[in-house]
Amino acid sequence: MKKSIFIDLSHTIEDGMITYKGLPAPLICDYWSREYSRQFYAAGTEFQIGKIEMVANTGTYLDSPFHRFADGKDLSELPLDSLARLDGLAVRVPWQAGRSIQRAAFADLDLRGVAVLVHTGWDVHWRTDQYFEGHPFLTEDSAQYLIDQGAALVGIDSLNIDDTADGRRPVHTLLLSAEIPIVEHLRGLEQLPNHGFRFFAVPVKVKGFGSFPVRAFAVLY
Repeated sequence: MKKSIFIDLSHTIEDGMITYKGLPAPLICDYWSREYSRQFYAAGTEFQIGKIEMVANTGTYLDSPFHRFADGKDLSELPLDSLARLDGLAVRVPWQAGRSIQRAAFADLDLRGVAVLVHTGWDVHWRTDQYFEGHPFLTEDSAQYLIDQGAALVGIDSLNIDDTADGRRPVHTLLLSAEIPIVEHLRGLEQLPNHGFRFFAVPVKVKGFGSFPVRAFAVLY
């Protein structure tokens, strides 16, 4: 039987890591250290129970409609078939070519029912100051085109799918109003073929949350 090839597309979440300037870094520590736990178990038996304090928009994360709209679906309401085993398409738009990603980048592509992953290469700047400045983003027209063509999910390996200088956040607004999940801060998209893979980005099933980190990955076929 042919062995599946898995490709990890997520950043590792680490203590003190800044994902987005202005949002706090995660605090990762022991709630129960192994040493502390020994008092509760038989000799030679110990466990670690970890504790993490973080905002939802940390690392590689998925946005549900509730992130933008009070009456939108939250994480617990997203159907699994909108997050897992999606046919994937990698669209190459190098960041050196310019910041704004126009609808022409998606023209003549079959987008219906597909997870569209925009590969800009911006993840090379992860954990540097440059990551936060001048990042590539989709235009409002691109977002509308993705909706019109029936995209199932849209992801990008950049700080934000929107231009952060635009307070309207039109790409989030359009995609999430159409119930198209968004995945931001992807990494390693250069490892993918243009097509011929399945994409998975499943967050924890939390009520009343609009965003949460995911272990985004692809399976080649």
